[in-house]
Amino acid sequence: MGKVSRSRILSETQAEASQRIMKTSQQKLNLVAGLIRGKRVSDALNILSFSQKRVSKDVRKVLYAAMSNAENNHGLDIDSLFVDEAYVGKAMTLKRFRVRGRGRVAQVQKHFSNLKIIVGERELT
Repeated sequence: MGKVSRSRILSETQAEASQRIMKTSQQKLNLVAGLIRGKRVSDALNILSFSQKRVSKDVRKVLYAAMSNAENNHGLDIDSLFVDEAYVGKAMTLKRFRVRGRGRVAQVQKHFSNLKIIVGERELT
């Protein structure tokens, strides 16, 4: 009486990795994700290694996880992997208050986001 197994959503030449609740806004994370979309995995790792953005370290970890999933779980060749999709979603928002002058307060919103990276195998040309 276990769970009903569902079919694989991705194709046989794709693997994915995701991270939820990253402490950054969607806009900042999407700037870094846009740098690696459609690139070869080796080029994407170089771009992320030399990027000045703080969140690029977390994106690099997720990309390494997607590469490992592709190699270990699906038997794909690492040298022919490309970043098929890298998309960002909205997670929760913490609402905090900051004390202002004359007895007032201002609301501070701390945004969190989700990241999913899908790598796929393509033939090298």
